[in-house]
Amino acid sequence: MYSDTSESATVHHKFAVILDGLPVALPAERQSLSAVRAFLEMMAMEHQKLLGALYVDGQMVDLSERVSDPETFTLVEGETIELSELPLRLLIIAKHQVTQARTQVEEAVTRVLINDVAAARESWWSLVHLLKAPLLTLSLLPESQTGVVSASASQTQIRRWQLQQLATIIYSVDKAAAADDTVALSDALENRALPWLDKMYEIITLWHDTAAAGCRLGIPHGA
Repeated sequence: MYSDTSESATVHHKFAVILDGLPVALPAERQSLSAVRAFLEMMAMEHQKLLGALYVDGQMVDLSERVSDPETFTLVEGETIELSELPLRLLIIAKHQVTQARTQVEEAVTRVLINDVAAARESWWSLVHLLKAPLLTLSLLPESQTGVVSASASQTQIRRWQLQQLATIIYSVDKAAAADDTVALSDALENRALPWLDKMYEIITLWHDTAAAGCRLGIPHGA
């Protein structure tokens, strides 16, 4: 058990911190989200684990980027992982990133239609980092850690192809965004970005299910 209390308080607001389902007593000075994350990272390492996931009010935080403090939050939840579980956790994170990106792109399909051209373009450009996020996460996987071995291409080559596919899609949506027609941009998002994300979700789900089955059978990752 990490602590006997689940509440940290400041004069501004109160929030709860939980790690692996157990409440955490936070030092009084740890009031920013960055401070909370650093504390949870330290606690995980003390148990020879890694902080594998962080959620703020139910929303997953991208641990590959510097966290930014929301105006207020009420619940911070962390999950640790064993080093041996890292490949499987990365696949779970990648799936979640694809889901988040799809939600944002789906909303943008309609949002760009009600904005002027300049605002619609900015809306699209703000989504590019979300599209690449799952590929960045997958790039952290060692060779053959997905449990899916292709006879014709290595996992590294497959990831390179995925990056090339994404670059092609971004280029085509950019081309639509360059036109003074928000309908063209909306169509490009719907017909190019969304199908690619759906395909990525299918691929990552296959890799995850294969790796998870291997874990249940006691087969080492990459064997």
